[in-house]
Amino acid sequence: SRRKLIEEEREAAKKRILETLKEGQVIVGTVKNIADFGAFVDLGGIDGLLHITDMGWHRVTNPRDVVSIDQELEVYILHIDRDKEKIALSLKHKTPSPWQNIETKYPVGQRFQGEVVNIMPYGAFVKLEPGIEGLVHISEMSWVKRIADPKELVQIGDKVEVQVLNINHDKKEISLGMKQCQANPWGEVAKKYPPNTVITGTVRNLTNYGAFIEIEEGIDGLLHVSDMSHVRKVSNPSEMVQKGQKITCVVLTVDQERKRVALG
Repeated sequence: SRRKLIEEEREAAKKRILETLKEGQVIVGTVKNIADFGAFVDLGGIDGLLHITDMGWHRVTNPRDVVSIDQELEVYILHIDRDKEKIALSLKHKTPSPWQNIETKYPVGQRFQGEVVNIMPYGAFVKLEPGIEGLVHISEMSWVKRIADPKELVQIGDKVEVQVLNINHDKKEISLGMKQCQANPWGEVAKKYPPNTVITGTVRNLTNYGAFIEIEEGIDGLLHVSDMSHVRKVSNPSEMVQKGQKITCVVLTVDQERKRVALG
């Protein structure tokens, strides 16, 4: 009977607390339990869940990095389900979202310093400030290097200069570029290699219609089969050159806009 009475008193206290709590209210609670997905906070007779995604505007991977057992916390009441007696709490909503006025803070075209915080096969995530990360896609890392893995250029913790390429405010996504902070070698190709310039390069690849010759890192020229010989008809590039071979050619034309160099 005593146990039943205590349980009834607890239920009555829980209902009273639920009636007084409001969404948007800031209240002090005590951390009672920590799980991989968040922490349970005692609000004085009823527990609320502080989910890991609501612990900070920045990326939180372990709740124990933010809270500890028996710690007193000032939490923001995000949502109350009175029927199920569930309360969602937040720490990050006590402060304004760093995404507010993001376009003003990080205008498209401007350059900023950031830190590499995560690397994926398709690119690297760069932190501009706590809670604000942008993606440098692998295709935006270098003008000239043929990158198979972002780790060829960056490692977690590296400080890098990036340029803002695009902002999607609704999806909270920022596209960044690293190569835009470097000189584009194609901007000087027409000046460095005008027609009739003699160059020595390495055969990088063979196709049915010709051979691609690496003039310098990231700059290839096409030696078409029709320009391989004056005295014989070449049906396959392998009749004249082999992959990896060093050969001397003459620059015929440069199309800087289409990034093409024709060799003979």
